[in-house]
Amino acid sequence: MPLHLVWISLCLVLAANSAHAQEMPTFHHGGIAPDGPEAFFFVEFEVPEDIVEIEVRHANLTPGNNLDWGLDDPNGFRGWGGGKGQPALVGVDAAWPSYIPGPIPAGTWKVWIGKANIVETPALYEFDVFLRTEATVESQMRAPYEDPGVLDSEARWYAGDFHVHTHHSDGPPSIRETLEFAEGVGLDFIMLSEHNTNSGLTLYKSVQPDFPTLLIIPGVEWTTYHGHANAIGAIEWVDFKVGVGGVTVEGAIQAYQDQGALFSINHPTVPGDDFCIGCPWEYEVDPTTVDGLETQGGPWNANAFWEQMCANGSHAVSVGGSDDHNAGQGNLDNPLYSPIGAPVTMVFAEDLSVDAIMDGVRAGRTVIKVNNIDDPMLETELAGDRVGDTVFADTAILSVTVTDGVGNDLQVIKNGAVVDSVPITTNPFTHERSVDAPAEGEDRYRHQIVLGVEPTTIGSYVWLRAADETSMPDGGVPDGGTEPGESSSGCNCRIASTSDYDTGFLLAVLALGAWYWRRRRAS
Repeated sequence: MPLHLVWISLCLVLAANSAHAQEMPTFHHGGIAPDGPEAFFFVEFEVPEDIVEIEVRHANLTPGNNLDWGLDDPNGFRGWGGGKGQPALVGVDAAWPSYIPGPIPAGTWKVWIGKANIVETPALYEFDVFLRTEATVESQMRAPYEDPGVLDSEARWYAGDFHVHTHHSDGPPSIRETLEFAEGVGLDFIMLSEHNTNSGLTLYKSVQPDFPTLLIIPGVEWTTYHGHANAIGAIEWVDFKVGVGGVTVEGAIQAYQDQGALFSINHPTVPGDDFCIGCPWEYEVDPTTVDGLETQGGPWNANAFWEQMCANGSHAVSVGGSDDHNAGQGNLDNPLYSPIGAPVTMVFAEDLSVDAIMDGVRAGRTVIKVNNIDDPMLETELAGDRVGDTVFADTAILSVTVTDGVGNDLQVIKNGAVVDSVPITTNPFTHERSVDAPAEGEDRYRHQIVLGVEPTTIGSYVWLRAADETSMPDGGVPDGGTEPGESSSGCNCRIASTSDYDTGFLLAVLALGAWYWRRRRAS
C-alpha cells in the first residue's frame, strides 16, 4: 500500500477511536420553554452516590431569544450563570465561574431556566448532563469567606467602586485582573457585584493578601427581570426568582438586611427591553426598607429619580458604580462604557475595613466623583444637633469645603432645586449660608459641583428639622445615627421605588451628553 494511503487509513482509525472515546452525556433533555407568564421553569435530574463532578452543557436553540441558566442541588443553590454560554460545572474541590464547589449530594438536582427575553416561539432549548466519578477540573484554592480586617487605620475619605463584574457573572476578566486595574487607578476598595451568585467569595481569602491596600467588599447584584439592586456587604445567597415559591422583593430586602447588608437600587433609569434586560427599577416597595440608590451608574445619572424619591418623603443615600464588565479594558470610544473608577464613590470611614465602609455608607457619608478619582471633592457640614442624617436646629449654618474645583461651579441644592450657584475660584474653596428649619416637616440640603451643565461631584443630602422635633418621623433613630450634639457631614438616606422613569431615548441622549463632557474633561 502506498505510504500516503497508510497515513490516511491511520488517521481514519484514530478519528474513529477518538469519536468512540468521546464522553457521552448521562442525561439529555430537549424541550420548549412554557408559554405562560412564569419567568422561570425547572427540569429535574437524579444524581446517584459517588459522583464527584457534574457538568451541564446548555443551549438556546431559537435565535433572537435569551435564556438564563442556573443549578440547584437537593439542598439549594449551586450557581447561576445567567445568559452566558459557558456550561455549569460543579465539583467537590472546584467549579467553573458562577458556580460553587462542594460535596455532590445524591438525590434530585434541578436545572433552572429563566425566560429572560422570548421574542420567537416556540422557544427551543436543550442541555446535556455529565455525571462523573472522576474529576476533570483540578482542585482550586477555595475557602469560606473571612473578613480581612483593617487594611488602613486612618479615619478619612476612602475611594471605591460598588458595581463591578468579573467572569463570575457576565464579564470576561478574572478577579485578579479586575483588582489589578482597580489598584492601578488608585481605589481603596471595590465590590464585585456578580449577578445573583456568591461564587467568588470562596476565592477572596486567597487573593486579598496580594492586594494589601485594596479592600474587597463582599456583595452581590440582585438581578431580576424588573429591576437590579446591590446588596452591599452580603455573604449569604438570597433568592431572586420573584414570584416563584413565595419569593418577593420585600422578602429579599429583609433577608439581605438580616445578614447586615445594605440594599441599594442600581441604575433605575437605564432603558430596559432589548437594551438592558431588567435594568429599569419597576417594583413598588416600602421606601423605608431600601438603603440606597445608585445615583451615578457608569454614564447613567439618576439624580431625577433620586430627587423624586426624596420629594415623596424617602431618605436616599447616594452611591455610585461603574458597572464595568471588562476590568478597565473595554472600548473607551463607546459612550456607554465606563471603566472601573468611573464613577468613584468616596466614603468617610473610621478605617479601611468592611465594617467601617459599611458604617460610612449607613451614615450617608458618601460623595460621588462622576468621572474619576481626580474630580473635585466636596465636604458638607450642617451645624446642630444631629441624629443619623438629620440635624435638629431652628437655624443652622450650611457649609461646604471644595478641593481641586477651580473652574467649576458649586451648586447649593434645597429640596431638589438649585438655590445658589457660585464659581469656584480658589483651592480650597469654602461657602456657607444660614438656613432655617421649616415650621413643620423637614428640608434637605446638599452640594453639587458642575462643569458646564454636567455634574462632576454629587454630595449626599443632610436633613434639617426644627429643634423641638426631637425624633425622626417614624419615632426612631436611623441606622448609623449620631447622638444629639454631634455634627458630621453626609446623610443616611432611604429611598422609595418607582416605575415612572422608562425614558430610553431621552436617557440615551443624556448619556451621550455625559460622555461628551467626560471626554472633553479628560482631553
